[in-house]
Amino acid sequence: MDKVSPHFPVMLPEVLEYLKPNSGEVYVDCTLGAGGYTRAILDAEPECKVIGFDRDDTAHEMAAEWSKKYGGRLALVKSSFSNLQEELSDRGVEKVDAVILDLGVSSMQFDQGERGFSFRFDAPLDMRMDRSRGKTAADLVNYMDEKELADIIYLYGEERHSRRIASAIVRKRTEQKIETTFQLADIVRSVLPFSKKDKSDPSTRTFQALRIAVNEELQELETVLEVAENVLNENGRLIIVTFHSLEDRIVKNFLNERAKPAPSPSRHLPDMAGASSQNRLSFSLVTKKPVLPSEHELQINPRSRSAKMRVGIRRAA
Repeated sequence: MDKVSPHFPVMLPEVLEYLKPNSGEVYVDCTLGAGGYTRAILDAEPECKVIGFDRDDTAHEMAAEWSKKYGGRLALVKSSFSNLQEELSDRGVEKVDAVILDLGVSSMQFDQGERGFSFRFDAPLDMRMDRSRGKTAADLVNYMDEKELADIIYLYGEERHSRRIASAIVRKRTEQKIETTFQLADIVRSVLPFSKKDKSDPSTRTFQALRIAVNEELQELETVLEVAENVLNENGRLIIVTFHSLEDRIVKNFLNERAKPAPSPSRHLPDMAGASSQNRLSFSLVTKKPVLPSEHELQINPRSRSAKMRVGIRRAA
């Protein structure tokens, strides 16, 4: 395993500020990772409990080293956070007081070269967060239809040169199977060479797109938002840290839709099955604009530069 960078939980002071841990409350950390949020919450309030979710075996292996300190105050669940409601129900938990998500790939995952998330290491092109199931990034680049591959790179990577990249990938795979991160990065760079204006490697957006597709990250996010709405107590907090515009847009739209009343129906149009009454005013917005990392955090943890945090409070059902 490659050397892992020091772990900095992104926007931790801000998360604790909006969470305001209280005695007797139960929180769900949907993205356990190295346990930064979970440990800070449990240390801040000795009478609260945390249920930590992660589908990555590495997170649970690391938790084995530090979780014993908290005894019954901490429960660990190896599962996708889209299974939140089922997993809580299996443990006899109906409602919780906060749901927290720190989205995307953690520093430890990027720094484990063998996982295939980063083009900094020559490694198998995997990218699965749960390595026990599902297709790898190599499966996608070697067997996916060219148009579908281009669509993924365009939609999930917001890459305007997606067709050119997909064409190059398909052309190259007829000569040799694409199996490593270096192979893929070189293919992308061959059609998108570096320029002085580049702030990041030309292959960054393609790697992001494949990672999102492999792990179904946006579908998982949409599902867990709906589930959080169901499992949060009145005044429960929904705290979400995103790292790119696709995630942030989903979170922003969800909270806005749940916080704003639907427009009054026109008296000239029929009320389609009571559509106006179905609008769910289920959240109050705490952060109308996203909270951004402090200057101090940006200095000590440059990886936080793209982070945005949004917070909603669950209204009475």
